[in-house]
Amino acid sequence: MRDLMTSQNKNGLPVVVVIGRPNVGKSTLFNRMVGRRKAITDPSPGVTRDPVEAVYSFGNRTVRLIDTGGYKVEQEGLDALVSSRSLEIMESADLVLLLMDVMEITPEDETLVKILRRFSKKVLVVVNKVDHQGRDSDVWNFYSLGFDHVIGMSAEHGIGMTELDEKLEELIDFDIIREQNDISEHQIAITIMGKPNTGKSTLTNRLLGRRASIVSDIPGTTRDVVEGAFEYSKKLYKVLDTAGIRRKKKVGENVEYYSVNRAFQSIEESDVVLLMIDAVDGLADQDKKIAAQIVKNGRGVILVLNKWDKLKDIPNQMEAVKDRIKFLFPVLAFAPIVPISALTGEGVDELLKQVNKAWKQLNKRIETARVNEALKRWTENQEAPRHSRGRYKIMYGTQIRTNPVHFVFFVNRKTGFPDSYLQYIINNIRKDLGFSSIPLRVETKER
Repeated sequence: MRDLMTSQNKNGLPVVVVIGRPNVGKSTLFNRMVGRRKAITDPSPGVTRDPVEAVYSFGNRTVRLIDTGGYKVEQEGLDALVSSRSLEIMESADLVLLLMDVMEITPEDETLVKILRRFSKKVLVVVNKVDHQGRDSDVWNFYSLGFDHVIGMSAEHGIGMTELDEKLEELIDFDIIREQNDISEHQIAITIMGKPNTGKSTLTNRLLGRRASIVSDIPGTTRDVVEGAFEYSKKLYKVLDTAGIRRKKKVGENVEYYSVNRAFQSIEESDVVLLMIDAVDGLADQDKKIAAQIVKNGRGVILVLNKWDKLKDIPNQMEAVKDRIKFLFPVLAFAPIVPISALTGEGVDELLKQVNKAWKQLNKRIETARVNEALKRWTENQEAPRHSRGRYKIMYGTQIRTNPVHFVFFVNRKTGFPDSYLQYIINNIRKDLGFSSIPLRVETKER
């Protein structure tokens, strides 16, 4: 889940504070961000004393950026005042950029890290002086400090500025700040996909409460992506109705070709995809291909068994259908399965509850400390297999992204790391950390 950072300064702008020990490049980063030489840069430690402020704009976002005087372990006289002021500013900040040098972690760094632990949810570790590819891999080691968010960059050369802007966008909730200024709240984006004539447009119209999409038995009726918005249980939803997707060899005309491409592109615009399956006709290979694209993009997916009311009432029918789907679609073993009738509305309330559940999981963030506490239990319960020189081992892990959810685990040996043991870790992430209904990306990296 995104960390919700809602504090504002007197001008209504979120506050971003740069802090770090002397000579890690705080002022260089500050000047790089504001696009001019406003903060003095000099090799002598302690040049910056009073906080230096400027407005920093990127894309359509604006923040108030503050360059602090930094923090020293040995505090006497002026140094004590500078350090105290730096800590005071962090209290009211929306985001703290902890600047560190990729080449070393000093006792001053370690002391500052301890102080910042109480602000951990709003700390972004910025590893500076990563000015060539040989230092990229060293950045990953800074995850061992226990903070959830780490990026590498070179403030002097401007390397990594795009990644920094993306992190600012991710970690500062501009939506909530705008809501305080009477701007509408975030929408949960739903894309409805599937083969032709599975009831996609009927469901779209049912959700919107109006005839937004033409409903017809003719395959290919929907070509453009039809978009609408609706409110349910005090939440706003955006829905995209896409063209029916047939097997590639059956797609002949250019219009259908582009419609199908646009349908697949809409996956990237969505939070949760509703994969419509005709309960009467059953599953098809094309459903599996659509599902693979959804999982590849890390979006939530719900299998919607439409026209359920047309099936004969047979005992344990739903359980049998679920077992068959999980057998034929192992990649979707996690996905909720919801029977509905888009025509009558039966099951639609339960469907939206599952959408909301998936959306919450997609935006859920687990603190690094909790990940590693759980990892310790998992590895103690079942050790990793051995290899020719010893035993595989996972040292630590962290969640590096939400929506899509992405975990990285650092291992002693990546080559040949057993897929079965990685799957064991994934199963435990789902069970213990609360990601039961969404796809997960889990990768290993050598420390």
